[in-house]
Amino acid sequence: MFAVLHLAGFALQAVLRAESATATAYRDRPAALFSGTTKKSAVLMLNASALAVGVEPGMSAPQAIARCADLLIRSPLADAEADARAALLAAAFTVSPHVEATAPGIVTIDARGLSSSVRVSACEAALARLALLGLFGTAGLARTPLIALYAARNRSRSFAPSRSLESHRIENEERKREAAICEIPTNPSAESSFLSPLPLATAEPDTEIAGVLHAWGLRTLGDLTRLTRDDLGRRLGTAGTALWDRARGGEPRPLHLVPPPQEFVAAMEFEDAFETLEPLLFILRRFLDRLTLELEAAHFVAVELDLTLMLADDTAHARSFRLPEPTRDLEILFRTLHTHLESVRTDSPIVAARLRVTPARPLVRQHGLFDTGLRDPHGFAETLARVVALVGSDRVGTPQLEDTHRPDAIKLVPPHAVIPPAAPAPVQPVVGRPLRRFRPPLPARFEMSEGQPTFLWTERVQGTIAGHLGPWCSSGEWWQADRIWSREEWDLALVDGGVYRICRTAEGWFLEGEYD
Repeated sequence: MFAVLHLAGFALQAVLRAESATATAYRDRPAALFSGTTKKSAVLMLNASALAVGVEPGMSAPQAIARCADLLIRSPLADAEADARAALLAAAFTVSPHVEATAPGIVTIDARGLSSSVRVSACEAALARLALLGLFGTAGLARTPLIALYAARNRSRSFAPSRSLESHRIENEERKREAAICEIPTNPSAESSFLSPLPLATAEPDTEIAGVLHAWGLRTLGDLTRLTRDDLGRRLGTAGTALWDRARGGEPRPLHLVPPPQEFVAAMEFEDAFETLEPLLFILRRFLDRLTLELEAAHFVAVELDLTLMLADDTAHARSFRLPEPTRDLEILFRTLHTHLESVRTDSPIVAARLRVTPARPLVRQHGLFDTGLRDPHGFAETLARVVALVGSDRVGTPQLEDTHRPDAIKLVPPHAVIPPAAPAPVQPVVGRPLRRFRPPLPARFEMSEGQPTFLWTERVQGTIAGHLGPWCSSGEWWQADRIWSREEWDLALVDGGVYRICRTAEGWFLEGEYD
């Protein structure tokens, strides 16, 4: 059994997807794709809404506008088609790893290893994912790739040209009621019942043979296959026998398989440079829509994002984002980019964007019995990023002792993803009374008598000094002019009670703490 995913009007859908804010914003608005390389532009492709108001393939732009004043006129866009093609392949890989890129907007899947219920539900899920990406398709399942393609196309006649307005409206309503998936049973009678009423154009005869067959009064595939293959070959040659084979649905064939993506990259050059954040965020959202689908199909998660924005002055803004925890959640990845871009200011407009995802296998980790982790690592990282934007990166982090004898020497490091267990108790018990430090230390003044301190003044503690010990002098890092330090420490006992630590540094005297 083979499955075919078909995006009717592929090039037009790709262009509209690249510029529409929502998946359904353009679905009901008339739109047509015009050739952009010829001198006289003509309609190449149109959607159901344009067909419903009388626009037909081959019309010139003035003719099309005369039929529909609010017609959206678009030209083919190579980057948009490449991105839509990658999205279609990613959706196909969620059904089976055996996928063929048959034609633009068409992929064929070898689904012979799947049961009937599984392959139908998998195709439904793939079409649903494509719809979320702004691509609307149909699926066909049959014994041969060709019959599956006919079945998929039979579900998307709304993009077929040359139909009358009324017949199209009726057909469009019927199509909405029908499911997007058509499965043809594998028995010969069911295949014949499906193929016989299909028009001859389904088998794609060339213009000359189509004219001959029309003159013979043949209108459907059933009319053609009622002739014998040998008779048709004697009259029309090998082209006739090939057409007869296609009219019978062909035979199963080996697929030209495409490998799953090895790199997860999305890039686009913009026709109009971006000067505001909103259009850039929309494009990045489209990138992530497709990349997360590719990650899901390959059973990967993202561990790092690399964003590059090309500017009009030939410079670039590049930034890498190491995720606090691997994920392929679209909202989390998008918030990571959004939070960064909110504070980015560039000197020139943005003319292109490139987003690369570093993949990895999903993390499987079992915590220790007494280990704890962050409940929402991505939310915590996003909050930290906002705090860093406000106060600076040198003021955010987890304090860690520096390798020095300078008291209270710490540095800020990124917080741990997993909080380690508490350090074991020291082998030797703590000797002496614990010191409760004031942070920051309190400025202090003294009354002196005969070179000895007699009275202490601070904003919290005042009193007559009953006794003192010290000083204990220390210094260090004299080899670095900007880090040299020295200090004296004293212990004081007041008459009214209380034992305190005071220190003298280059900035003056301070009350550093109180002994319990």
